[in-house]
Amino acid sequence: MPPIRASEMHEDRGHLLTELRNPNSHAIDTLSTADAFDVIAAEDATVASAVARAKPEICRTVELVTDAFRSGGRLIYVGAGTSGRLGVLDASECPPTFLSDPGMVQGIIAGGPDALRRSIEGAEDHASGGEDAIDKADVTAADVVLGIATGGTTPFVHGALRRARARGARTVFLACVPFDQAPDEADVSIRILTGPEVITGSTRMKAGSATKMALNMITTLSMIAIGKVYGNLMVDLNAGAAAKLTDRAIRILREVTELDRPEAADLLARAAGHVKTAIVMNLFDLDATEARNQLDSNAGSIPPRPPV
Repeated sequence: MPPIRASEMHEDRGHLLTELRNPNSHAIDTLSTADAFDVIAAEDATVASAVARAKPEICRTVELVTDAFRSGGRLIYVGAGTSGRLGVLDASECPPTFLSDPGMVQGIIAGGPDALRRSIEGAEDHASGGEDAIDKADVTAADVVLGIATGGTTPFVHGALRRARARGARTVFLACVPFDQAPDEADVSIRILTGPEVITGSTRMKAGSATKMALNMITTLSMIAIGKVYGNLMVDLNAGAAAKLTDRAIRILREVTELDRPEAADLLARAAGHVKTAIVMNLFDLDATEARNQLDSNAGSIPPRPPV
């Protein structure tokens, strides 16, 4: 273990909302398992409302991300520890859910890939590491960089956002402390105030849950905006990647087209496994090539149903 520097011993973060002691869990170590469960569940129940209060900033972020996607840009998450892992997780879930290019949403974590499986705490203390990561990702003005630091102070994240701004990217900062406790200079500042944790300072709990919810909102709403959802159906999926996805694709086609299962399976095969192409083929009585052209001319979205 490296020695603690004198400057670190004097840096007091005890005033941060995420570091305060939660009065509702003071005696949790003396409770029965059932009673301790109730304490944690009651605290977790407050997370959704905290996320809802950040609606204006989350929606503004979706607008920035949607614009970036439409212009060929990327959403790049940057974080350390739990925050970094959640960014990488959300990025990794976009291609199988929305058939998006793996480079479209990316996650950067302090300490690199090794930090996904084991804690590399010291990596977050260096702003230069965040700056270097942004340079390595070749961030441009077309991109949105979203820094996540639930406690609001992570130097790696602030360094990344500073370098991203210098490179012309739009920036977003997500924290679970008020702005006056940890200011930022991002274009959008999302503050989800989940309050003190059940275990003091353990932001993998409520703050982590809030972060996961917010990131889900941002990517899902952005993907909807660029046409990767039809109604509430996951029409951009890799149908051939797994048996369950093939089944889901067939069921989606049956829902939209009212074909029986063999007919829907045949339609999917003629569309080379591409659900949106299959839907357009059915709706407009086109072959696969013509349907692809329709999608391309409509920015990848399924055109409105033809009049009956």
